[in-house]
Amino acid sequence: MRLAGPRDPVAGPESGPKSPFPMKLSGPVIKGFGRGSKELGIPTANIPPDSLSPYGDVESGVYYGVAALDPSKFKYKQDSNENQANGSIETPTIESKSENENVFPCVLSIGYNPFYKNTVRSVEIHLLPQFTCTPSTPNPPSTTDQPTRFFRVPDFYGTRLNLLVLGYIRPEYDYVSLEALVEDIRIDCEVARRSLERPGYLCYVKGVGEGGRGDDDDDDGVEEDEEDTGVREAREWLRGF
Repeated sequence: MRLAGPRDPVAGPESGPKSPFPMKLSGPVIKGFGRGSKELGIPTANIPPDSLSPYGDVESGVYYGVAALDPSKFKYKQDSNENQANGSIETPTIESKSENENVFPCVLSIGYNPFYKNTVRSVEIHLLPQFTCTPSTPNPPSTTDQPTRFFRVPDFYGTRLNLLVLGYIRPEYDYVSLEALVEDIRIDCEVARRSLERPGYLCYVKGVGEGGRGDDDDDDGVEEDEEDTGVREAREWLRGF
């Protein structure tokens, strides 16, 4: 059971991911338990748990990172009329030429979900709204009159998904009610968003020099540092379908 009290607003070192992060997971999007959208109102993309095998016994819990979808199978473009006030967005698949068109910040759970007492481990990824030039708008707390609505895109079962896991947020918990679970997931989304908007992480989402680390560097021909090289290599893997 989760301890009472306020949650930390961000997770992970300010400077950027530290070992074992980033972890690289990849696999086709498969059918999950069917509860994310139907019961929780939180659509998730599941990938096979054997994608974790290169990393041994990964601790169960909630993580954050950046995901990319195979552009040959799925095309996405942010709707200019989307309602950013509540984070609920569903758009048609519209082709875009941006290199980040199919790249999304995300929050994910790895484990058994104690609330549902799963016996099979799962990797469940919830995509977050793509970052724009201004900080994204957080989801407001849910109320009885207006429950929280979460970001969604059209289904993409069978599409290959590459994922860079960049940080750990918290362990798995059981909850006294479905509403308490949903509220904690809402906070997870905000912790992930704020964590990823920091320069040491934003570069994995948008690229070096695109609002993240390296923005203040002059284009003077000086060789980039080892960290920037690592980010570029990770981004190449992320978008390498």
